[in-house]
Amino acid sequence: MIVHSALYGAGQREPVTLEIVARDRAVSDAAFAWIDLHEPTDSELRQAQDLFGLHDLAVEDAQTSHQRPKIERYGDALAVVLCTLHYLDEVQEVETGQASIFIGSHYVVTVWHGDRSGLEQAHATLNEMPAALTHGPAAVLWAICDAVVDHYESVTGSVEADVDQIETAVFGTSCTSEAERIYMLKREVLEMRRAVVPLREPIERFAGADVLHVDSDAAVYFRNVAGHVARVCERTDSLDRLLDSALDAHIARVSVQQNDDIRRISAWVAIAAGPTVISTIYGMNFENIPELRWRYGYFVVICLIATGCIALYASFRRSGWL
Repeated sequence: MIVHSALYGAGQREPVTLEIVARDRAVSDAAFAWIDLHEPTDSELRQAQDLFGLHDLAVEDAQTSHQRPKIERYGDALAVVLCTLHYLDEVQEVETGQASIFIGSHYVVTVWHGDRSGLEQAHATLNEMPAALTHGPAAVLWAICDAVVDHYESVTGSVEADVDQIETAVFGTSCTSEAERIYMLKREVLEMRRAVVPLREPIERFAGADVLHVDSDAAVYFRNVAGHVARVCERTDSLDRLLDSALDAHIARVSVQQNDDIRRISAWVAIAAGPTVISTIYGMNFENIPELRWRYGYFVVICLIATGCIALYASFRRSGWL
């Protein structure tokens, strides 16, 4: 659906419908149109394509979610694809979405799939900094990139909290099975890396004014975003390494616990082996065993069994097996 459509000029915003934009195709040099769509139908996207002359390949990318972050130039237009991240507190998972941004000299078309909270933040940023709108469509591109990357940092903080919980569980007093949770977190971090790492190159190009419709004055705004992207990349790499270390520590602790269990079982088997051997000997129905007719033979054998068991138990306790 069409979420937002407006004309921007001289730092002012004038809400208009897509029909009005289509009717008044001539936009002054100092103004530009911004059309925003959320999971649009084919007809809505086709209408925007016909209105602004969007390239077929760019529209096809916008229709398909989970594209890789990238920049593509089609004539005098620019197509930018961003991956969005949203942390779901209920299930402690990271949800990915996509924002496709089409930039022309006098228009911006944004197409969102999944979470679009970055759009609200972009509007708030432009309302607080109306002077940025003097840079035209590049200002909208910056505001959206800044909002999306800010959400990256928020999601990274939430995942870091989950990793801290995993570390506490792995090194806690009780040995619980955390392998599945660690694996799921590694998948979440991998999704984050797929969204963040490919974005470094486009943002650096924006910051260097090496892209169509982003001049040197507008590039200043992207330098701050580039720093945030670099920081998020470093944090995701650190999270991945921490999860690897946590998994190794968990496996090592489970192995140690299993070894301790085996030693305890072996110690009790050894303790039980003495009485078993003695009982087996006296259960062989031989008549020429002298102790069978001795008055105190039974008590001596019981004492021998008890002494042997106690001695073995004390020895295993001293060695730490029990």
